[in-house]
Amino acid sequence: MRMTSARPTWPARLHRRRLATGLAAAIIVGGSLAWGASAALAQTPAANPAQTLRIVPATTITVLDPIWTTAYVSRNFGYMVFDTLFGTDAHGKIQPQMVDQWSTSPDGKTWTFTLRGGLAFSDGAPVTSDDVIASLKRWASRDTLGGLMAQALDHYEAVDARTFKLVLKQPFGLVLEALGKPSSNVPFIMPKRIADTPGDTQIKEIIGSGPYVFKADEFRPGQVAVFEKNPAYKPRAEPPSGTTGGKNVYVDKVEWRFIRDPQTQMNALLTGEVDIVEQPAFEQYATFRSNPDIRIVDAQPNGFQFSLRFNALHAPFNDARIRHAAMLALGQEAMLRTQVGDKTLYKVCRSMYPCGTPFASDATGDYTGVPQIQKAKALLAEAGYKGEPIVLMRPTDQTTIGKLPLVAKQQLEQAGFKVDLQNMDWQSLVSRRARKDAPSAGGWNAFITSWVAEDIQNPLTMAMMNARGDKGWFGWFDDTKLEDIKARFAQAATEADKKKIAEEAQLYAFQIGTHVPLGQYTVPAAVRKNVTGIVPAGAQVYWNIRKQ
Repeated sequence: MRMTSARPTWPARLHRRRLATGLAAAIIVGGSLAWGASAALAQTPAANPAQTLRIVPATTITVLDPIWTTAYVSRNFGYMVFDTLFGTDAHGKIQPQMVDQWSTSPDGKTWTFTLRGGLAFSDGAPVTSDDVIASLKRWASRDTLGGLMAQALDHYEAVDARTFKLVLKQPFGLVLEALGKPSSNVPFIMPKRIADTPGDTQIKEIIGSGPYVFKADEFRPGQVAVFEKNPAYKPRAEPPSGTTGGKNVYVDKVEWRFIRDPQTQMNALLTGEVDIVEQPAFEQYATFRSNPDIRIVDAQPNGFQFSLRFNALHAPFNDARIRHAAMLALGQEAMLRTQVGDKTLYKVCRSMYPCGTPFASDATGDYTGVPQIQKAKALLAEAGYKGEPIVLMRPTDQTTIGKLPLVAKQQLEQAGFKVDLQNMDWQSLVSRRARKDAPSAGGWNAFITSWVAEDIQNPLTMAMMNARGDKGWFGWFDDTKLEDIKARFAQAATEADKKKIAEEAQLYAFQIGTHVPLGQYTVPAAVRKNVTGIVPAGAQVYWNIRKQ
C-alpha cells in the first residue's frame, strides 16, 4: 500500500456517506478531491476495519528518533517499534521487559543482565549485548537521568551475546529506574549500527524489536504513519501493566491519522472513521461524554504539567534576575482557565514536581503561581532590562497548549516585557527549540510545553533541571551547583533524605529560574466503544487493544 503524490479519487461509498451526514470537509471537483482538513482520511487506501486501528495522535510527527527529541509523539512512536530492557508498571514498580534475569554485586558497583532468549529485530537479526550497550550509550548522551548514570559508570562489558555488565565507579542507586523510565527519553534498544549514530544526529533507519513494524514506504509526514504487527515479536507472559508485561497485538495494522483541525478530529471519531482521538480539544469533552458510542479513557491518570522554559544563552534571559521577573509575572489560574476551561480537568499547583507525586512541595520561594506584577516590574528595573523583544514561540496546531502563549504574552507585557509572539506548528517549534542561534537569527527566548507527570517526579528525570550546558536540554543551563544537588539525590540512601534534597533542588531551580510551572491538567482520550484494552501508562501505548 504505497502512497503516491497524486490526488486520490474520492471513493464513491465514502462520498455518499459524508454527503448524507453533512460532515463533508472537501469539495468534489472533476472527480478528484479538493484538499480540505480531512485530506489525511481521504487518501489512505481502504483496509479491513476490524483489523486496522485508526488513531489521531496529539500532534503530527516529523522526528522519528525518540532519543534525539523528548517530544511525546516521538516517544509514543518509539513504543510502537522498539522495546526496552525494563519498564514501569501501573504501581510505579520497575519490572523486566527484554531482560530475563539480573544481579548486583555486594558493593553495588557491578550489575549483570541477561536478555531473554529469542529476541530479534524486525530485519531478522538477533538482539545482542552489543546492540544494548550501543543503545544505552546513545540514550545516556541525551537523557538527564541517563547522563547521571553515565557519570557514575566506569565501563560497559559484553560478556556474551545475551549477557552484559554495567561496571560503576561508585554505586548509583537508580540503575533500574533509569533503564525502566517510562517517558522521555526512554532507553529504547536499537541495532548497534543505528545506535552508533551520535546522539545529536537523528537516526536514518527505523528497525526495532518491538510489537510493531514501521512501514517507512507508507509514511506521509503530516498525513499518515502506518504500523503493522511484528510477527517476530516475542511478548512476555505477564499481563500488561504500564509499560511492562505482555505487549500482545490483536490488530493487524495501526494507522496514525494526522488531522490538525479539532472539529475534523471530532467528526471523524463520531462517524467511526477513526477509533481513538488521543487528546481532544478541551471543549469537546461534553459532546463526547453525551455520545453513547464514545468512551472517555484516561490513559495517563497522573496527568500533565504546563511549564514555560527559558533560553539561558541569549539576552535578556541570560540574566537570572530577568528570568525571575518573568516567573513572578506569570499566573496559573488565568492560564488554566483559558486553555482548559473545565475545572474538573485542571488544578493550580506551584510545585515543580506534580502535586500528588512523592516529592511535591510548597517550598517554592517567592513564586506563588499568582501574578506579582509590581514585584516583577521592580526586578526588571533593578536588572536594567532594555526592552529587548522576547521571542515566545506558539504552536498553533496544539490544542492542549496553543492558547497559553497568548496569556503569557499579556501577563509579561503587563510587567514591562516586550513580547514577540511567533506562531508556528508544533513540529516547527520542536525543530527550532534545538537551535542555539540568537532570537533575531531564527532562535528563541521562551516556549511553553507540557510534561507528563512521570517525566518530572524528581530532579533526575526532570529535563529542565539538566544544567550541563551544551549537553543539557533545550535552554542549555550551565550550573554546577544544581548538578551537585542532583548527584547527592542520586546517592541518597533513604526516602527522607531524597525528599529533603529534592526540595533543595526545587528551591534552587526557582532561584536561578530554570522554568516556570503553570499548573496541572488531564487530557483523557476519546475512544469508540468497540475498542477495548487500552493500558494506562506514563505514555500512550497501543498494545493489548482489541477492536470488535
